[in-house]
Amino acid sequence: MSRKSVNFTIKEINSDLAQFRDLNITIGSITRERWEEPMGPTPYPSLTTLRSWDQRLLSRYKPFYMPFCDLCCLCTYGKCDLTGTKKGACGISMPAQQSRTVLIAACIGAATHISHSRDLLNHVIATSGRDCPINVGGTSVEVEAPITRLVCGVKPETLGDLEPVLDYCENQLTQLLAVTHTGQEGNHLDFESKVFHAGMIDHVGMEVADIAQVSALGFPKADPEAPLCDLGLGTVDTKKPVILVIGHNVPPATAIIDHLKETGLFPEVEVTGICCTALDVTRYSPRAKIVGPISWQLRYIRSGVPDVIVIDEQCVRTDTLTEAARIHAPLIATSEKNCLGLPDMTDETVDAIVAGFVSGKVTGALILDPEKVGEVAVATAMAVAPKRKKHSVLPTKHQLGEWAKKCTQCMLCRRACPNDLPIAQAIRLAASGNLSGLDELYDDCLGCGRCESACKQKIPIHSLIVAAADKKTREETYCLRSGRGAIQDLEIRKVGGPIVLGEIPGIVAFVGCANYPKGSREVAEMCMEFARRRYIVCTSGCSAMSAGMYRDEEGKTAYERYSGAFEAGGIVNVGSCVANSHIAGAAIKIASIFAKRPLRGNYEEIADYVYNRVGAVGVAWGAMSQKAASIAAGFWRLGIPVVVGPHGTKYRRMLLGRADKDADWFVYDARTGEKVYGGPVPEHLFFAAETKEEAMVMVAKLTMRPNDTSRGRANKLANYIDLHKRLVGGIPQDVYRLVRTHADIPLTMKDECLLHLSGHDWKESPIPDPTLLPRMVHQKRGD
Repeated sequence: MSRKSVNFTIKEINSDLAQFRDLNITIGSITRERWEEPMGPTPYPSLTTLRSWDQRLLSRYKPFYMPFCDLCCLCTYGKCDLTGTKKGACGISMPAQQSRTVLIAACIGAATHISHSRDLLNHVIATSGRDCPINVGGTSVEVEAPITRLVCGVKPETLGDLEPVLDYCENQLTQLLAVTHTGQEGNHLDFESKVFHAGMIDHVGMEVADIAQVSALGFPKADPEAPLCDLGLGTVDTKKPVILVIGHNVPPATAIIDHLKETGLFPEVEVTGICCTALDVTRYSPRAKIVGPISWQLRYIRSGVPDVIVIDEQCVRTDTLTEAARIHAPLIATSEKNCLGLPDMTDETVDAIVAGFVSGKVTGALILDPEKVGEVAVATAMAVAPKRKKHSVLPTKHQLGEWAKKCTQCMLCRRACPNDLPIAQAIRLAASGNLSGLDELYDDCLGCGRCESACKQKIPIHSLIVAAADKKTREETYCLRSGRGAIQDLEIRKVGGPIVLGEIPGIVAFVGCANYPKGSREVAEMCMEFARRRYIVCTSGCSAMSAGMYRDEEGKTAYERYSGAFEAGGIVNVGSCVANSHIAGAAIKIASIFAKRPLRGNYEEIADYVYNRVGAVGVAWGAMSQKAASIAAGFWRLGIPVVVGPHGTKYRRMLLGRADKDADWFVYDARTGEKVYGGPVPEHLFFAAETKEEAMVMVAKLTMRPNDTSRGRANKLANYIDLHKRLVGGIPQDVYRLVRTHADIPLTMKDECLLHLSGHDWKESPIPDPTLLPRMVHQKRGD
């Protein structure tokens, strides 16, 4: 058929996209030549395209529900009691209601990333043009958009090529939200399938966002030697005017950097950041400084160090305007999604806005022009810094004692604390002049401020904790490696074989928020332990910051101690939350580059390969937000398990497997077509661990795959058994389920493993060429 050109976008396609795939057409600026391998027509996946694959996973990992609430309150029929076998007025059951709630959360998370991606793409197209070429790693990255190619079947080459991809994501998000309406979906497993779909769409949106900013803003491009950046409160030069940026959408922060460079003021002003904007601004300029993850917002603002606060979107405390006013720091909001009731001063002159801030007549303003934000923030910081003199609301030691004496020991603060910290006991000690109790709370405190809201005496408890730990805050001088972005194709070629065969025990990705049960140090300790054991460790977002906020016995952080390359023993910071897509992309590229599996629109086969052969595990130890839920769902659909901390149970359900042989752990042997026992590997798809020790043991266990060679399985078992013995005690009781042949037994543990096997009815089982897809059997494919 001759090439045709059709002048419409995906938004204007009112019928199924599949019918257009038989035409050799142009969608936006993506032509047939930009499509990947000539595999034939590939429709964009709808809500049910991958339903059979989802159902296969869900039959093995049955949802385990933990209702936060027994009621459904989403429509005016309610409230409806769903306890036991009761149904709501619309007929919905408790499992379906819990799954619907999970889907709503996943849709919120996906919408957040996709809308961020749209705003960011619009910005860089406006500044760099639609024809700006995509470049995430030069010649070292030829498969530059693996998730987009896999899901949408297109090979984007310019920024303009990414627009129809987001059109598709927005279309699917609308469909998913419609599913949650009263009287729509009623089956809990179909809700769960759509949760997986929301996660997949979220990963596409994240990939588009990071590709766009890496290509247009000059971020590190797949660079294993990305520069080290300052991290921690102690790295900030408080003698200078200080600008604080908070959020996830980096253009206003980059405009601040640009204006400082243009005016020659960069050496005279400190640019500091919290959350992913901080990570991305250090990718833009390593001279910027990261204060910490989301949990550092209250402590840093109340310290009085920031002279101007600039917020954009996502993970910004909604009381930031109030907290900024307490320290007399002007606040600039820069996103339509987070206006905080502020007057829109976008069209005002820079001089007028700065004059209002300096006089105190204006405490906050909404400015939607990033370039103007840069000018206003710099000029305001320079002008207000001498007047503010770093005004702090943290109490002095005398004031701290006076506040502590007001405590009535009602214990409401402890009940409100997510981590059940002994706050009242620490305050009682402080009343007698002993600040050690409050000082010990500092590292474990989440910075949520719930204790203050609960306190009947209106004691500023969080401020007391930070003030008591003043010496610690001044000594918080760490570093992390700037976000490198994508993984190089060459790196994938080097490690693909060892990962699939099990010689590299696995890929462990530390992602997510900072809702940690015992502080950020645990993330750093886990990262360093797995790197020491020659796993490939990846980090992103708040977890990437937490991984750097600890020094070992030699005084080195994780990023100073270990390589930034995607290799055994490396700790790879890919970047901000949207850079999570590069971790999923690395698993996809192993199937595409190493195994030569076709990529374009071939999701089910790639996911089957990743699930059965790539020992990857995600760890969202501090998962808190809806974004964390949707990110996890994208990994689940690829067959990658995710471990969360104890707070993760509040997501309302886990995806757990049964380890016994009666459960469905059978796979097809692609060589013979027979159904054979593949073992309970990976045992769970979504698991909440109570402690760091339990999490580490589970991660080592979940890296096992049916395809492991005997040498690879022995390597993984050695790590699993050793971690269990050190952290839990004794040999794991399920080793007999994981040993297939005598060759799987680690040589250094042979005697105790044989003794263990002799106590169970263990028999050797074959090592298959595993697949969950009948069509992948060689005989049926005609191989």
